[in-house]
Amino acid sequence: MKNDVLLKSNLKCLRLPTMFREHEKIARQCAKENKDYNKFLEELSSLEVTERFARANSRRVQQAGFPISKELSDFNFSQSPSVNKKRILDLYKGDFIRKQENIVFVGPPGVGKTHLSIAIGREACRRGFKVKYFTAAGLVNDYVEARAEREVKRLEAHIKTKHLIIVDELGYIPFSQAGSESLFGFFSQCYEQTSVIITTNLPFSEWPQIFSGDERLAGALLDRLTHRIHIVEMNEDSYRLKNSLKPKD
Repeated sequence: MKNDVLLKSNLKCLRLPTMFREHEKIARQCAKENKDYNKFLEELSSLEVTERFARANSRRVQQAGFPISKELSDFNFSQSPSVNKKRILDLYKGDFIRKQENIVFVGPPGVGKTHLSIAIGREACRRGFKVKYFTAAGLVNDYVEARAEREVKRLEAHIKTKHLIIVDELGYIPFSQAGSESLFGFFSQCYEQTSVIITTNLPFSEWPQIFSGDERLAGALLDRLTHRIHIVEMNEDSYRLKNSLKPKD
């Protein structure tokens, strides 16, 4: 169209890039199919809304900082018979986030704990929740650096903006007393405010060893964490190991 300079200017001013890009194509299509102006506006605005949601989701996923892309559709439940598929599908819907509840995946390395936590996190992003992924060691290190630079309040303010935080690989390495106290401070801040997903290789009875053997600190943390919790035990052998031991064709 040659006489749509004002229209393009208005769409650009209103920050409607999809309508700006697609309006000529949709206008020609509607004219060809003899559709009225209402239908033209409906189809054009639907494209804008769809792309706006897609851009927002892409931005939330990027800001979450997932180390890899994992989806629930790729998880092999047949290799994890101890995992209740229906329960995972219910958690996948994100209601636990609205209720400020927590999830703990417990099991040995290689059984899919990280896979499920990231899949649930990515779906939470698609549902409009703000998510952040940390390894436990990375989270403690962020606190150590923030404390050294007197930026703890800024870090905690950033954490408060999230609806769901994933803490992966808790228990793989023990923390110093300062690290343990930082982690305790993090969980205390999230208590009944922000949902947390934790993956760990240790049962709760062995958590004191993560926190420099401080049973009091570990007990206080568990008291907060387990107030509203979904515990998913994954007791299978590592399927990564099983797959690596399969004979090659």
